[in-house]
Amino acid sequence: MRRVLCRATQAGVRFLGQGERQVWPAAALRLLHSCSALVYRQHGPHYDTLRMEKWALPAVGQHCVRLKMLAAPVNPADINMLQGTYPILPPFPAVGGNEGVGEVVEVGSEVTCFSPGDWVIPVDAGFGTWRTEVVCDTADVIKVPSDITLLGAATIGVNPCTAYRMLHDFEHLQPGDTVIQNGGNSAVGQAVIQIAAAMGVKTISVIRDRPNRQDLVEELMLMGADYVVTEEALQSSEMEAIFKKVPKPKLGLNCVGGQSGGLLLSHLDDGATLVTYGGMAKKPLLLPAKVLIFRNITLRGFWMTQWKRNTRRDPHLLQSMVSSLCDLVREGRLSPPRCIPVPFHHYRDALEGTLQAHQRKHVLVM
Repeated sequence: MRRVLCRATQAGVRFLGQGERQVWPAAALRLLHSCSALVYRQHGPHYDTLRMEKWALPAVGQHCVRLKMLAAPVNPADINMLQGTYPILPPFPAVGGNEGVGEVVEVGSEVTCFSPGDWVIPVDAGFGTWRTEVVCDTADVIKVPSDITLLGAATIGVNPCTAYRMLHDFEHLQPGDTVIQNGGNSAVGQAVIQIAAAMGVKTISVIRDRPNRQDLVEELMLMGADYVVTEEALQSSEMEAIFKKVPKPKLGLNCVGGQSGGLLLSHLDDGATLVTYGGMAKKPLLLPAKVLIFRNITLRGFWMTQWKRNTRRDPHLLQSMVSSLCDLVREGRLSPPRCIPVPFHHYRDALEGTLQAHQRKHVLVM
């Protein structure tokens, strides 16, 4: 992805170094817009590193577009990038945010694939969505329909895509097959429930016990969940009763790790696959040897960012998936995760809310 935090000079465009002042020639200033951006120049807690700044934008090149950002969620990966613990880290100075939706407001002279008014989302991580405007190459974004909800468009590019790929890439699932997952109330878990229901695939979603458990169970059932159980139920006869009604799962989805991930293994069918895409418990996955030896369970990992980078040469794959997901949104079969819209200038509230692990996703609205 081309960097868009840049400085226009008579010699072209170059990156700003850390601590470098933005001194603009008068000729360049006539070509530039400015935006508000959440910028960080070192890693650490967001309250130490992230600042709202005015940022100058370069003129729109022949193959570029200028976007007005509309909304951008705060995801755990965004926090990890600020902290410096994510596997990929953009160079400094960096704008926070990997996901969001923007409206095209200006196109370059050679651009034919986008028009002003189109809605687009980033292709890759590290885009820097926490700002009011951005200039980028057309290859850095793909189109989404503007007739779906703003929150649906802003949150379509990570969690629903992760759920979609895991349901399609590891086992050949047919209507009537079963999938089991932990983190059933997470944003990915909610998407798994809904996409699987549209496929005719049954879901068993595992959640942690809590005082409002029944309310959460009912909420997930309304989304299309077939069975919602606690981690304790995985070790009880409740599972035997479920497997009298549905076949054992061909696919398990693990975002927790530790004992929870190990318990999923014990309920998979022979020859099934367990896909790990997170480790919220921050504990190693427990692997019973007899499950691997005698039941031929396959262990896989999945990272949506890597999938996008592996398929970058064929953007139609990403566009096709996103279009399919947007069709589900339009049909009312895929809802965005439970969201709390937060005005952009109240960004600290959104980051604090995300760190407190509330069940609702905080979305910055520009």
